[in-house]
Amino acid sequence: MASKTLNIGDKKYTSRLILGTGKYPNNAIMREAHASSETQMVTVAIRRVDLNDKSSESFLNHIDREKIDLLPNTAGCYNAKDAILTCQLAREALKTNVVKLEVIGDEKTLFPDNEELLIAARELVQQDFVVLPYINDDVVLCKKLEAIGCAAVMPLAAPIGSGLGIRNPYNLRIIIEEISIPVIVDAGVGTASDAAIAMELGCDGILMNTAIAGANDPVKMAVAMRQAVEAGRLAYEAGRIEKKLYATASSPIEGVVRQN
Repeated sequence: MASKTLNIGDKKYTSRLILGTGKYPNNAIMREAHASSETQMVTVAIRRVDLNDKSSESFLNHIDREKIDLLPNTAGCYNAKDAILTCQLAREALKTNVVKLEVIGDEKTLFPDNEELLIAARELVQQDFVVLPYINDDVVLCKKLEAIGCAAVMPLAAPIGSGLGIRNPYNLRIIIEEISIPVIVDAGVGTASDAAIAMELGCDGILMNTAIAGANDPVKMAVAMRQAVEAGRLAYEAGRIEKKLYATASSPIEGVVRQN
């Protein structure tokens, strides 16, 4: 039976939608979008924010910490050493050992560096971090990360910020079938139908930022994404009908009155 919650480490979340904190028109809209989405976790790019800023202008003061957990990420890191150091700083500053691990290998595509990511993931797990790595949709890499002890894997659906949707649903299906830790789609979702498709495939959750923050109305899009994630998960749990080439009558033919 499918889990009714998204389980990350020792925490359980009723929302399967994780949001970002960047690119919003302003902090007030960000806060309203978070509330409308009913998210329980948002990402924070540690290398791109001033964690010492305690002023009212700091976006951290616009996150409802009573309802929302912070997920620090290592965006902007291009090697394992920097990513590990960033996670250590995040644990000290934000008092959390749950981290989204990003080690970028190419500036143009923002695709991950698998070799450096594996090095960082192995070391962070040994340091008792709960590691959620951002990766390509590579089942072999996912198996290695699961064996290391990562709490989840976060394969991209398409390049970060592209809004292209689910480019390779078949790879995602294979990953979902082959590993036992949560699979959270990260990057590429553009609109609500993309989110629904990801969840219908059996993904455990979705992390998105640009699709909501960059929408004409981020708050409305946050509602749409919440409903899409919920609908997609329900459809997955319900089990879709088998696809067939030819028509099948919706009503039974037994007992149908026939003329002689």
